[in-house]
Formats: sequence, C-alpha cells, structure tokens
Amino acid sequence: MRCRKCGERAAINLRQHRLALCAEHYLAWFEEQTARTIHKYRMFEPDARILVAVSGGKDSLALWEVLLRLGYHADGLYIDLGIDKGLHYSTHSGEKAADFAAQHPTAHLHIINIAETYGESIPQLARRKRQHQRPCALCGLIKRHEMNRIALESGYDVLATGHNLDDEAATLFGNTLHWQASYLKRQAPVLPADGEGLARKVKPFCRFYERDTAAYTLLRGITYIYDECPYAIGATSIQHKLTLTQLESRAPGTKLQFYVSFLKAKEEGLFCREEMPPADLHPCKECGQPTLAPERCAFCRLWYAEDQVEAENLQSTS
Repeated sequence: MRCRKCGERAAINLRQHRLALCAEHYLAWFEEQTARTIHKYRMFEPDARILVAVSGGKDSLALWEVLLRLGYHADGLYIDLGIDKGLHYSTHSGEKAADFAAQHPTAHLHIINIAETYGESIPQLARRKRQHQRPCALCGLIKRHEMNRIALESGYDVLATGHNLDDEAATLFGNTLHWQASYLKRQAPVLPADGEGLARKVKPFCRFYERDTAAYTLLRGITYIYDECPYAIGATSIQHKLTLTQLESRAPGTKLQFYVSFLKAKEEGLFCREEMPPADLHPCKECGQPTLAPERCAFCRLWYAEDQVEAENLQSTS
C-alpha cells in the first residue's frame, strides 16, 4: 500500500478515512487534525496557558508532544497515586512522564504525590474505605479534584486531557445503555468553566482512534508505559470498548460516526427541554472547590475518619 501524498510505502492505513500515509505525512496529518479539532470546538486561544494531565501513557504524552509542536505553552501534571500493585504501575508511569519532560526543557512538569500530600495512597485509602478490590471511583474523584486544583492555583487557562475516540465512544455507549441523562448532557469535547472554582477542560484527541495515537507515539519515538492500571482489569468501560471494536471491525468508522452524530444531535437540540434550575454549588469549607454537600466536598471527606463523616451526615439531615 502506498502513501496517498507521496507514493512511498505507507506506514499506516486509516480505514475509517480510506487514507494510507507514510510516516512523515502521517505525523503531519495527525498534528494538523489536532489543530483543526482545537479550532473547530474553540478549545483555547494561541496564547493560552495549557495544563496537560499526563499519566505516562501514550495518549497524554502524545497530546503534550503535539501541543508543544504546535507552538502552545503547555505544561504537564502527573499525579502519583501510589498504585504499585505487582507491576509498580505508578513508579513506572511517573518515570515515563519525567523522562518526557526532561527531553522538553521548555515545558514544566508538576508532580503531585497523593500519599505525601494527603497521608494515604489510593490503595491505602481504598482499604480504609473498604473499596480495595475496585478503587476506580476513589481514583477518579481524587484525580479530578487535583487536576482542577493545580490548574486554578497555577493560573492555567485550560486543562487538557488525552481522552481519545475509543474512550469517548465507550463512555457514550455506557451512558446511553443506562440513559444517564445528566452525564450525556455534559459529555462534550469542551467542558467550560461553568462555575466559580471550576477549570475549563478540553479533549483535543476526541476524534482520534486509540490506534491513531499509538501510531503517533511509535513514529515520534515517544516511550510510554504499556501496562494498564492493575485495578482496571474487568472494568465495564473495557467491555464497552471491546463491544464497539467488534462493530468497528465490521464497519470501519462506526465509533467516529456514533460519537460525531451524538455531538451533532446535541447541537440540534437533543437536550433542549426546559432547563433545570442550576445546582446550588458553594465552596467547600476545607478546599474551596465547588460542592453540593453542606459542609465538606466528597474529596475532603475522604481524608476524615468514618465517625467524623457519620457525624457530619447526621448533622446535615437533622
């Protein structure tokens, strides 16, 4: 198979686009498509200060690389969760993020160690909360809080994550199966800073397949951690990805069409019923981030003893 641009041997065949490209033209195409997505969804301006949430994996490191190559001021944030079960996952992923930063001296890497900052790692907290078999909910809560905190405290205009099309389509599939209307309404390439204390969040890779970002990191020579989080084994989101991948194998472009059609339906009024009254968000008395809870937000309650939380719950319902 030959590259459509130059006729040389193709390095990758993009079946969903019916496009074969050599390594040089694929790298250029990938970066151009990222720039188009940023422009299409008005993610940020050329002079924006961007904080990239990096995990040491292919998607986040590829995103950081592309943004730097496009000329943006992009720094990274790595959150050390202390997940070293068996494969020393957090240790190795942190090393990949640090190695990347060392190769890009104009970019700064923020590192937050959860155990050092709050006294417990994710596994330790999960055992105390009796969620040690599947601490994913705790992990997501902590990462969202810390990403938002660092973005705001450090004065960044936007927080960028490496979510790809496979991630977005699987999330959409799961939310549609259960008709999670509130989640469906919020799913988008851009989440605006819609309340005081909430950072703007964007997903520049939302239209790239996972294999697209994998090919980019390979061709760019970016080293990343290959292992999945050991707690992710058997996760529902992975099953949703497998189901969609089976559909994709029979009809290339299915995932892209599913996601893009959803975004178009939203633009055309999918959720145009009478708006619900805005949530009564107010600052958490500990960290100051927006919350619906009467006193402390869900994140801050994680670090309190069970009897303290129970007392607060009783007080709020009395």
